[in-house]
Amino acid sequence: MRITVFLSLVIAFSFGCQRETDKYPVQQADWENKTADNSQIIDYFHKKTYLPVYSHIYHMREHRTYDLTITVSIRNVSMTDTLYLDQADYYNTIGNKIREYIKKPIYVLPLETIEIVIEDRDIEGGSGANFVFEWAMKNKKNPPLFEAVMISTYGDQGLSFTTRGIPVVN
Repeated sequence: MRITVFLSLVIAFSFGCQRETDKYPVQQADWENKTADNSQIIDYFHKKTYLPVYSHIYHMREHRTYDLTITVSIRNVSMTDTLYLDQADYYNTIGNKIREYIKKPIYVLPLETIEIVIEDRDIEGGSGANFVFEWAMKNKKNPPLFEAVMISTYGDQGLSFTTRGIPVVN
């Protein structure tokens, strides 16, 4: 009898408590299936964008830090043109390249967003971490938007802020 009641409660609880992602599934871009051919964008407008990010920030003094989760958002704001990414490199505070996120050029469809997430345990970038993106588009009317959201929650305290990319002039 006790087992039946317990199992009934567990089943009722699991069906009654749906997670938000179960109700509204999140669809993410599949980077593996977005490879592009560089030869088709030779005549396109090519640019670089620098995006500052923070894997941690200092709190009260130099040796006390908050580790942050970083979400990098790469947004194609054009309603008609595809964005092509040739490079998405992650650098640490002293300017050493930590990772290359793109091995082959990829495309981002009009109004599509792709993301890079760096967990709070990954503090290799430091307080001066950054990304450099190389990208191409057919025209320069609607350049892509590169943003980062940094967030941390410790106990009852939450911290979040954003940064935006700036053009790199060669």
